[in-house]
Amino acid sequence: MSGKGNIYHYLTNALVFIILEAGALVMLYFSGPLQNIWIMKGVHAFMGTIWGGSESVKYYFSLKGENRRLVEDNDRLTGELRHYKSILDKIREQERFTWPSSDRYRYIPASVVKMSHNRQHNYIIVNKGSEDGVRERTGVITTDGAVGIISAVSRHYSYAIAFTNPEIAISARIGHEGAVGTMTWDGMSAKGAVLNEIPCHIQAEPGDTVYTSGFSVIFPPDIPLGTIVDKKLKNGATYEIKVSLFEDFREIRYVSIVCDSDFDEIEELEKR
Repeated sequence: MSGKGNIYHYLTNALVFIILEAGALVMLYFSGPLQNIWIMKGVHAFMGTIWGGSESVKYYFSLKGENRRLVEDNDRLTGELRHYKSILDKIREQERFTWPSSDRYRYIPASVVKMSHNRQHNYIIVNKGSEDGVRERTGVITTDGAVGIISAVSRHYSYAIAFTNPEIAISARIGHEGAVGTMTWDGMSAKGAVLNEIPCHIQAEPGDTVYTSGFSVIFPPDIPLGTIVDKKLKNGATYEIKVSLFEDFREIRYVSIVCDSDFDEIEELEKR
């Protein structure tokens, strides 16, 4: 028998088998109520399997559209989150680092947009410029210290030399009424500074707080800078005092720019 004949033979046998099975099921269905229940249970189970499979197939093919909808919702929510975060940042900028204004000093709150850490000549760029009233040679501070001096200004941004830079020295005082010296970065630690030119007869103990002296037109007085860690005698006449800064320059985000209304008048007197 040829291959085609074998196929016809198998199909014929299968068809006869299906007809006989169907006939047997019909006879069994009408033979009594108990057999009727068994058959209906089998039919329901078979149909349940078919329906469950069809629902799974429908769910699988709907996943692509569902994923697209989820991506769109995620993009929308991400945009809203960024919008509200920018509003919250502006509120924090205004609330956390807005110093009380006085007749002499005005404070401009700003956010740090870029800064360097791991170099000798570190800098800070903030998001306020000439249109906001910022000018060169104004101080940049936080509630934890003096962090830099503005050296260049554009319309909307300002570039400040950070205190973690050997070019900057701050006039600092031990306590509110103590001796005044010059404080510079120690060149090693993000929170390390050195206070020099303190006479050896002055009391300076570990834990004492160091403040800005106010002897400049850049920083106002009494901004807390750090605490004394150690001291050593230098040249037999003055102390070199090691200071631990309150400000962590690796975490600065919000600052205030100090505008001294007496700047021009004092500068003019110094030139005479």
